[in-house]
Amino acid sequence: MRSLASMPHRDFHHVEAWVFDLDNTLYPPAARLFDQIEVRMTAYVMDALGVPREEADRLRAHYWQLYGTTLAGLMHEHDVDPTPYLTDVHDISLDHLDPDPRLRGAITALPGRRFVYTNGSGPYAERVLAARGLDGAFDAIFGVEHAGFLPKPERAAFETIFGRAGIDPARAAMFEDDPRNLAAPHAMGMRTVHVAPEPDPAPHIHHHTDDLGAFLKRLRP
Repeated sequence: MRSLASMPHRDFHHVEAWVFDLDNTLYPPAARLFDQIEVRMTAYVMDALGVPREEADRLRAHYWQLYGTTLAGLMHEHDVDPTPYLTDVHDISLDHLDPDPRLRGAITALPGRRFVYTNGSGPYAERVLAARGLDGAFDAIFGVEHAGFLPKPERAAFETIFGRAGIDPARAAMFEDDPRNLAAPHAMGMRTVHVAPEPDPAPHIHHHTDDLGAFLKRLRP
């Protein structure tokens, strides 16, 4: 894995499609949106399964670890309807998100097509992008519903989204905060970038950055 400082722009010279995760990737982890989402997830599990808060919180984390998302576990093990779940858990405040003109400029300067692909919902992604001043910066936005509710890190989920978007993984790059979600893109031939405060040594990660805007600017020759 290369750091930002040592990365030559030629590593990305072949890239024609740029795929970005949403949460903790296109906004900083310090925004802590998932603190709000996790509270709503736990409450939803309590209501849907009729279990106390402690058990609901355990199941929320267990399903995320086992299936990739809490929703996938609820669907697989309890036949929970995904649509009202996604609407409910993403009904959070975005008031503390700020626009990032530097990041917008770096994204829109990328050659080729640009996409957002999140395990959240498409409408939620649109709200977050608007709050960050990134609306209109992408060619398409894909939520978990566009993959038939199959979540990352499942390879079939990536294959579905890339097929819909017409993305050739061999000519694409993936930006993600969760190292698990870079394994399938790497295996498919994508350039992978881990966006997080601390690097991860996983062999399926090509690059790491804690400053996405600065990283993207370095990709230009």
